[in-house]
Amino acid sequence: MDRGLYIAASGMLAEQIRQDQIANDLANASTPGYKADRTAQRTFGALLLQSSATGATVGPQSTAVQVDRIVTDFSPKPARDTGEPLDFAIVGEGFFAVQTAQGTRYTRNGQFSLDAQSRLVTAQGDPVLDSAGRPITSSSENIDPRRLGVFNVTNPRKAGDSLVTGAAAGAASGTVRSGALEGSGADPARAMVDMIASMRAFEAGQKVIQTIDETLGKAVTSVGSVTGG
Repeated sequence: MDRGLYIAASGMLAEQIRQDQIANDLANASTPGYKADRTAQRTFGALLLQSSATGATVGPQSTAVQVDRIVTDFSPKPARDTGEPLDFAIVGEGFFAVQTAQGTRYTRNGQFSLDAQSRLVTAQGDPVLDSAGRPITSSSENIDPRRLGVFNVTNPRKAGDSLVTGAAAGAASGTVRSGALEGSGADPARAMVDMIASMRAFEAGQKVIQTIDETLGKAVTSVGSVTGG
């Protein structure tokens, strides 16, 4: 029974991580250039059960489950027109480069603006870089989209605020389109279905723990009753 408690608890912990990931996708369903995640789970090695009386094989039983990895879908999404001159979308592969306090980071969110120093910046105030790695400056909002650098990034990983880390690997094949933004990669309908499925799996783990707890309670009561008699 103790093994059953551990199996149920490990499943509930894995579903908590999955629910956090799904909730983050839902919260960013309208964030330009957002990339959705998928949570992959795996089980530990199965335990082969045998009858203690006859030695006959009963069958395998999983010992626990855990989150193996969280995979991000970085595939390009369709762009939508906004009419805003400082909105930029990458059509195809690639990332914009921005200079942050932690170093160069990359993003697909092209919702930019001009700061007090006439620099093209992100919503967080980080300067957007050209193909040579220099901040882009302009005295007007009419910026040639060809000035924005578009880079290939190897091993991209999310770093928060629509930014990713990774190593730049030269110019990317994507082109920049002004007056448009890439749509979010999160699908609200799919995320809601996944959330419901995850909640049901979590509740199933709760019921297993509750049932085992009640069974252990009855066993303790019965043993005490027999001993007292």
